[in-house]
Amino acid sequence: MKKRLISYIQLLKPRVMSLVIFTSFVGLTISPIKTSLHEILLIIFSISLGAGAAGALNMWYESDLDKKMERTKSRPLPMGYVSTLEAFSLGLTLSLISITLLAVNINYLSAALLAFTIFFYAVIYTMILKNRTSQNIVIGGISGALPPVIGWVAVSGYVSIEPLVLFFIIFIWTPPHSWALAICYIDDYKKSSIPMLPAVVGVTKTCDYILFYSIIMLPVAMLPYLLNFAGHLYGFVALLASLVFVYKARVLHKLSRTANKIDKKAKDFFGFSIIYLFLLFSLLLADGLFFII
Repeated sequence: MKKRLISYIQLLKPRVMSLVIFTSFVGLTISPIKTSLHEILLIIFSISLGAGAAGALNMWYESDLDKKMERTKSRPLPMGYVSTLEAFSLGLTLSLISITLLAVNINYLSAALLAFTIFFYAVIYTMILKNRTSQNIVIGGISGALPPVIGWVAVSGYVSIEPLVLFFIIFIWTPPHSWALAICYIDDYKKSSIPMLPAVVGVTKTCDYILFYSIIMLPVAMLPYLLNFAGHLYGFVALLASLVFVYKARVLHKLSRTANKIDKKAKDFFGFSIIYLFLLFSLLLADGLFFII
C-alpha cells in the first residue's frame, strides 16, 4: 500500500510540480489585486493538481520510452507498480478537478489557461513535438512558462505585461536548462530515438545554442527592473547572476570544442540554472511581499 501511494505521488512529477507551484505563487503575489488566504490556497491547490495531471499523462504516454532510458526506467510505470490505465485515469481525473475548481471558484480565464497548459504539455509537447523535432523543448517550454500567468490571472482576472515578462523569463531559460541535462543523457536519447537537440546535432552545436539562449537571458531577466515592477536589489542580483549564467554557458561552449566528455560541466550548468531561476523568482516574490526597493 505504501509503495503504491509513493508511486502515485511519483506519477505527479513532484519536482516539476514544486517549480510550477513556486512560479505561479510569484505571479499571484506580484499582482496589484489582492485576495483572501482562502482563495490563494484554492488557486495554488488547483494549479498543483493541474501540474500533477500533466505529469501523470506524460508518464502514461511515455511508459514504453521510459523503459529504454536509464534516467527513467525506475519510474512507477516501467517498474510495474501502477498500470497505464491507472496513470491515464489519474491524469484525466486531476485535470478535470483542477480546471473545474478554478472555473467555479475563481474565474474562467485562469481555468482556460490551466486547461491549455495541461493540453499543451500532454498533447502538443509529449505526443506530437517530442518525437518529431529537435526544437521540442523550445516550443514545449510554453507550458512550463505559463504558471505565473495563471497565478496572476487567477487573482486579477486579466493579463498584463508583468506576468508576460515572467512567462518569457521561464520560456528563454528552459532550453539551455533542458539541453544541459540532455547532454548528460545523450546516449539515452539516441537509444530511444528521441530527437533531443544533442542527439540530433551533437554536443558542440548544442552548446552553441545554450550560449545563444544564455546571452538572450540576460536582458530578459532584467526586464522586471527595467519595467519598474522590481526593485534595485532585484536589478543588481539579476544582473550579477545572469553574467554568471552566461559565463558558465561560455565555459561549457569552449569545453565542447576541446573535449569529448563534458558531462561534469553540463551537470554544473544544469544545477546552477535551477538556482538561477529560483533566485530571480525569489527576489520578485520578495518585492511583491515586502516592497523591496
